[in-house]
Amino acid sequence: MFDFQPLFEFSRQNCVEICSFLVPANLITTITTLVLIATGQSLTKLRWSKGIATVLASALFLHVSTWFAIGIVTPVTFILFGLGSTCLVINLLAVAYRQQAQLLSAKLLSSLS
Repeated sequence: MFDFQPLFEFSRQNCVEICSFLVPANLITTITTLVLIATGQSLTKLRWSKGIATVLASALFLHVSTWFAIGIVTPVTFILFGLGSTCLVINLLAVAYRQQAQLLSAKLLSSLS
């Protein structure tokens, strides 16, 4: 059976480095998704952006979960968990919005014909 303890220890020992990468990366990918929506880019680009953001948010959740697993419950852990949740929800809703808008415009065009 695979022992996760060394991985958890690595995550906790390198917390500053991991968070200093994941926090800006989550924010940048979320902003990128919103910019892609605002500029009307293709759904494929949006899905790529959402996929990358989902992976980064999941990594942040797993990292924070290692602290929760040993009983460290601080405002920082909740803030990081909230940041990951917010970025994940924004990305999922943005792609759903774009898909719905594309479907609606296709129905509108077909009804006008």
